Amino acid sequence: MPTFTAPDGTELAYHVRGEGEPLVVLPGGPMRASAYLGDLGGLAAHRRLVLLDLRGTGDSAVPADPATYRCDRQVDDVEALRVHLGHERIDVLAHSAGGSLALLYAARYPHRVSRLALITATPWALGRPATAEDRLTAARLRTDEPWFAAAYPAFEAWLAGGDDPDWEVVGAFFHGRWDAAARAHDAAADEQTNSEAEKAFLDPEAFDPPALRAALADLAAPVLVLAGEVDGGPRPELARLLADAFPNAEFAVQPGAGHYPWLDDPEWFAGRAAAFLAGTPVAGSVPPA
Repeated sequence: MPTFTAPDGTELAYHVRGEGEPLVVLPGGPMRASAYLGDLGGLAAHRRLVLLDLRGTGDSAVPADPATYRCDRQVDDVEALRVHLGHERIDVLAHSAGGSLALLYAARYPHRVSRLALITATPWALGRPATAEDRLTAARLRTDEPWFAAAYPAFEAWLAGGDDPDWEVVGAFFHGRWDAAARAHDAAADEQTNSEAEKAFLDPEAFDPPALRAALADLAAPVLVLAGEVDGGPRPELARLLADAFPNAEFAVQPGAGHYPWLDDPEWFAGRAAAFLAGTPVAGSVPPA
């Protein structure tokens, strides 16, 4: 297991899957160990995945100062990884809450990003998180699913501020296919997540939406924003706002996918991501409005 040292001395780990040009992968959660990403539906057959365990998750050390869990304070961890890998510029793929870290990295180090793929990432860092109504609107797309009648009231109550629900029931709303693989993936979340660091990561003080928007408007790197058709956080309409923040972005919606699109249709996901990373035009790509 390779490691490197962050600027504050914290020892950080990453995991490598596949061969070829590196693709730095930033996990979501927030603060979930990178193990949940697997090989991203076979994307490792196209690129060498460098999956970072954020500080205090997976095989990375717990920092001396818990304040460094804040998203903006982890940006230099990503830069230290780039330096460690020895590349002048890197391709970056970020999932979910990891998208906020990727946005801040691209804003602070725009000349170090060659391509950026944002997978089911909300524009949280731009001041637009997914709302409860966003999630419920997406959930109602699933009324024909056999589990819907039992899951929807529990999901609605949780979003209204109730106690944590039974994730074996409501976890279905985060997946396009609620099969055995999805259930196992969902069941592993608690063990893989640093729950104490979750709130710190998304501390509002980490973000300055107007300044970030201005910085991203000058980003030269090509960007892919990929949303899941039935995902509630973000819904495709919300993810589209993220694409609109960049001058050189393309927007894609994976049919039938939830929040983890590489699980729902690995071939579709890996093919679409690989095409973007290779700079291959894709029929039907949608530029930002």
